[in-house]
Amino acid sequence: MVSVLKKPEAGRVKPLSDHKLLARNPADGFVSEDARRQIDQERTVRERQKQSLHLQRESILHQTVSQPARRAALEAALAQVNGQLAHLG
Repeated sequence: MVSVLKKPEAGRVKPLSDHKLLARNPADGFVSEDARRQIDQERTVRERQKQSLHLQRESILHQTVSQPARRAALEAALAQVNGQLAHLG
């Protein structure tokens, strides 16, 4: 006897064992563990970027320059860092 596999019917709910683990996110509702991990990784990367930019900004601000060309370059670098910080929030 040949067994025929049928596709699940539309709208049929999968058994609980087929669902991935879900985590509760008050802002978005339920998200999968994989999605939560991805969100956490992105948040960590963003925080590291912000920390790096703050360190760059402090380094630029502590440099004393008497040469006008170098001063202009530092001001441009500071503006760029401030813009990136504003973009990251």
